Amino acid sequence: MKKQCNEFVIGADFGTDSCRAIIVDASDGDIVAQSSHDYPRWGKRLYCDSQKDLYRQHPADYIETFELAIKDIVADAGSEIVKHISGISFDTTASTPVLVDSKGTPLSLLPEFSEDPDAMFILWKDHTAFKEAEEINALCKNWNPDYSFFSGGTYSAEWVWSKVLHVLRSNGAVAAVAYSWIEHCDWMTAWMTGRTKPEDAIRSRCAAGHKAMWNMEWDGLPSEQFLSKLDSRLGTMAKHLFKKTYTSDYCAGTIRPELAESLGLPFSLKVGIGAIDAHFGAVGASISEGTLARIMGTSTCDILIGPKGKSRIRGICGQVDGSVIPGLTGYEAGQSAFGDIYAWFRSVLLWSVEKYFPEKEPDIKNRILQDIEKEVECLVNSPTDLLALDWFNGRRTPDANPELKGAILGLSLGTTVPMLYKSLVEATAFGSKAIVDRFISEGIRIDTVSAVGGISQKSPLVMQILSNVLGMPIKVIDCPQACALGAAMFASVVAGIHPTVQYAQKMMCAPTGSRYIPSKESHLAYMEAYEKYRKFGLFEEGMIP
Repeated sequence: MKKQCNEFVIGADFGTDSCRAIIVDASDGDIVAQSSHDYPRWGKRLYCDSQKDLYRQHPADYIETFELAIKDIVADAGSEIVKHISGISFDTTASTPVLVDSKGTPLSLLPEFSEDPDAMFILWKDHTAFKEAEEINALCKNWNPDYSFFSGGTYSAEWVWSKVLHVLRSNGAVAAVAYSWIEHCDWMTAWMTGRTKPEDAIRSRCAAGHKAMWNMEWDGLPSEQFLSKLDSRLGTMAKHLFKKTYTSDYCAGTIRPELAESLGLPFSLKVGIGAIDAHFGAVGASISEGTLARIMGTSTCDILIGPKGKSRIRGICGQVDGSVIPGLTGYEAGQSAFGDIYAWFRSVLLWSVEKYFPEKEPDIKNRILQDIEKEVECLVNSPTDLLALDWFNGRRTPDANPELKGAILGLSLGTTVPMLYKSLVEATAFGSKAIVDRFISEGIRIDTVSAVGGISQKSPLVMQILSNVLGMPIKVIDCPQACALGAAMFASVVAGIHPTVQYAQKMMCAPTGSRYIPSKESHLAYMEAYEKYRKFGLFEEGMIP
């Protein structure tokens, strides 16, 4: 390797489908080794039922892929670099909690629950708890304080209290042994350091604030009385939880010696506090005030930062002191489905291929959307274009409603595949604009958009349509591993290499790749279509006849 003596850190990113790990030179952000492994059980869609919106992941998927990825990058980097690695930090999807026993062991790692989906991590996009979310919202509106106040005023079925309550009520065997819960990002920190007991595990400010209604204004989590009102078992569980949380520049401890030896890492390796993947991705995308960081993958997360003390923003996923950059307020919004919608459309088109020509399926799958996008580029916007709603997995923001469904208006016998695809891309862009409009109407400044994630790297068509709809320039950060890079930036602070996260950003930021400039003509045309989108949405929600 060309580098021998600088200080290095590791960023690990647990996404929806895989674990990615990178070794980064903290002096300049150069990625000197990287590896990615898909979750094997998840890849087979074990423990999931899309018809029921049930999505679960086994902790063994996380452990196995993380260990493989770390061993890969250690071997690739070589001993001269590895001995200078001083910090590691994680990001994960959220809210992705798991029920644990009194030792902090996820119940699915116990033999009796190894195949029980309710004992596994409940993935962020699992919507089985929508009834429990409605109950939580109803109670919040009649409670002082309203614990949903800083969560946009609506608590989501995607978040921890809804999910835990649903499992406690639907699975008596799991409920009987459930002692507490922990988010995926917190469990990784606990597992790495050995500090797994629920009362001792160090909890992420980012995850707790955005997903568990934690806030300093009411001294932590919702009160035991509030939780007991929902279910006595939640009240009991509250005794085994936490009041204090930590921003991700805090060091949680050092790696367990036996784990360091197994992975080939330094025994002095410092472990940081984990966070939500999108929030670390925003840091990796060099977020600053006035910049909307969009993490664009299967879903989207929209992250903004601003000074502390701003009044509540309605209908978003929360605002939390220090959840992105310590000392500033972090705001989160997003769409429950983005790339997932394009993947769904591809699956529909591939049905006959998979059934009748399975040998051709891999090649066609790899290129079908690219070929369709070339056809879409030749289409001209028209007032008679199809109109679609992007709520294929419900609506996350603004104003969460997991029960909403996608829809397409204007189909005819002349409708073609490119026309359909174009309507889906435009729908995701319109959903993005609804989020931007909400922030702006609430007084949050947005000057430009900074994008990371697979969609931003792979589809110029999607990005140009998004820029045209928003009427804003978009810069794409030239880093396929922006979330892991953000984690590495935090790891550099945890290890004492850089004094602040902002300084780490300055030293380690990735360059800008593609830039998209909106067409004024297209923007004006899209604003007419956007108004139709809004009215179509109100109709689907039953808000207009």
